[in-house]
Amino acid sequence: MKQTAAQRLNKFETGIFASLNAERDRLAREGKKLYNLFIGTPDFTPPAHVISALTEAAADPEAWKYSLAESEELLDAVCDYYKDRFGVEITHDMIAAVNGSQEGMGHLGLALLDKGDVVLLPDPGYPVFSAGAMLGEGKIEYYPLVKEYGFMPRLDLIDEDILKKTKYMVVSYPSNPVGAAADKSVYETLIEYSKRYDFIIINDNAYSDIIFDGRQGFSFLSIPSAAEVGAEFFSLSKSFNVTGARISFLIGRTDIINALKKLRSQYDFGMFTPIQKAAVAALKGPGDEVLAQCREYQRRRDALCGTLRSFGWNIPDSDGTMFVWAPLPEGYSDSGEFCKLLVRETGVLATPGVAFGPRGEGYIRFALVLPPEQLCEVGRIIGESSILKKEK
Repeated sequence: MKQTAAQRLNKFETGIFASLNAERDRLAREGKKLYNLFIGTPDFTPPAHVISALTEAAADPEAWKYSLAESEELLDAVCDYYKDRFGVEITHDMIAAVNGSQEGMGHLGLALLDKGDVVLLPDPGYPVFSAGAMLGEGKIEYYPLVKEYGFMPRLDLIDEDILKKTKYMVVSYPSNPVGAAADKSVYETLIEYSKRYDFIIINDNAYSDIIFDGRQGFSFLSIPSAAEVGAEFFSLSKSFNVTGARISFLIGRTDIINALKKLRSQYDFGMFTPIQKAAVAALKGPGDEVLAQCREYQRRRDALCGTLRSFGWNIPDSDGTMFVWAPLPEGYSDSGEFCKLLVRETGVLATPGVAFGPRGEGYIRFALVLPPEQLCEVGRIIGESSILKKEK
């Protein structure tokens, strides 16, 4: 019998997650108490006015027909939000709706790449960055994010021949998984490189509303010349806790937007109308809940990191995102094996750093998806376990 699955699927690995999920399920069947800090799904609820907008729209039978395109109301709301929130003037033709940033990034390679085109990606980085490039048959080159440089991109360390061949570069701050936040000067430098070597910048802007210690989130497009060289994914998922609704947009240079729109027109019929109404409500509603939620995430970070540091695990505070990027305790070197040990010994589920790329080895990622008091409990359970007492 001929092989059923396409050979391109052989490029994608699921081993680490599959084994951790199996271990989680086994321990759950045994009745062990588990603390799931594995997946970054917010435990907060969407704002009430967003839920109301969706449910009211869903009561209209006309809303259940194909939407075909995003409404003028929604596009206006995105433009107004960018002006009010980021001080950026955009127009309707600079916006493409996508079914979540993950879907958009996953299809981006199909829209922009020809076989063999070079894509410059962060290592460690979110897995869909590489998946999208592989689906587009691009050649992936990585720029390292390392502690010594504050997890910032250093294109001066990348071979010039690679930069000359690069079609697009993906940037993402505040960064999942490493939790670092970049200031505008970092992007200004990247834009200079983009112009010099003629490549596109794609910015993943999922966490500009979850940023700590007085830092201010911003849009890539607020930087001079940014709209000439690239685009950014803007998501409502984490800011408004609507992850299942998959409300995101690619915003920026019109030829990039048109390429993705043309691709999406072949397999999609537009965002479900009640979800469009929910998006409008989120974008036009008050921002108080978003700010309060950011403060709560910072309290969660402080609870987890502070408690673990009190037991001797030297975990730095993240600058932003809903994650903590934790170096393995002394005496450990394999993040996958450490995560298996961690859940067996303490019931705490975390993501091994190697799942985000080779330079993620030596780290694990915790998701801040429990209240501060429970994260203090998590820190205490880990601290009092045998895990931090391993002989060096």
